[in-house]
Amino acid sequence: MNRDALLKSIAELGYNIGIGCKKHWATLDVVDKVPGIIGFLSMAVGIFALIIDELSAKIPSAIMLVFGICALYITYYDHKKEDYETAAQKLTELLDELRDLYREVQGVSTSPTPEQINRLLDIRKAYYKTCLSKQIIFSDWYAHYKFFWQHQISWMDEQLKFKLFRDKLPLSMMLFILVAVGVSAYGLQDKTLRVVNKVEVRNTPANSTSNGHAWHFRMTWTACSVDKIAPGDFLKWSQIAP
Repeated sequence: MNRDALLKSIAELGYNIGIGCKKHWATLDVVDKVPGIIGFLSMAVGIFALIIDELSAKIPSAIMLVFGICALYITYYDHKKEDYETAAQKLTELLDELRDLYREVQGVSTSPTPEQINRLLDIRKAYYKTCLSKQIIFSDWYAHYKFFWQHQISWMDEQLKFKLFRDKLPLSMMLFILVAVGVSAYGLQDKTLRVVNKVEVRNTPANSTSNGHAWHFRMTWTACSVDKIAPGDFLKWSQIAP
């Protein structure tokens, strides 16, 4: 194996270890933090529902029920939090060792030594033994964010040349966004949306009497036979003095 090939292999393994490491940290973050956030939001919505009737409607209640089911799903991973933390720390150490190996090989122009190649193989074996196969849902999305936007990966990018849609955005996320946009577009088909700003609302004249005071109206419906309806009798407005 020549120098360039070894550098490329180190960078590729670094990407695999980095994503795996961030997946373990992402799973640990979700299991450790999300149930507390859901509990706080549920309590806050329950308190505000006492004074805001809209929060006690069916849709907000269904949303909070779904959040509760999500919290129940997350608890299935709670007993393995220590395992995820241990694996994540070990993978972080392997990634640091791999970065140091990359800089060592990059710093010389001679062919790599057998010792350097063996170090790469040992790190790869340790990576396979350390990874946990079962990760929580959406951990891949979170791991991509933590890896590409929070971690220093310039030494890998020198060899792999990461691209936005090919590497930095998960394929499942892009498919989810496309489906969501398609469903939204289908739902809004043949719908008319009118946006009214505050200035237009303030400038809209209210129903008023000749002296400028606003009047209030109440609509009532009366059941009657069709033959008793005269033109102009469909709506009866009863004026109530302000």
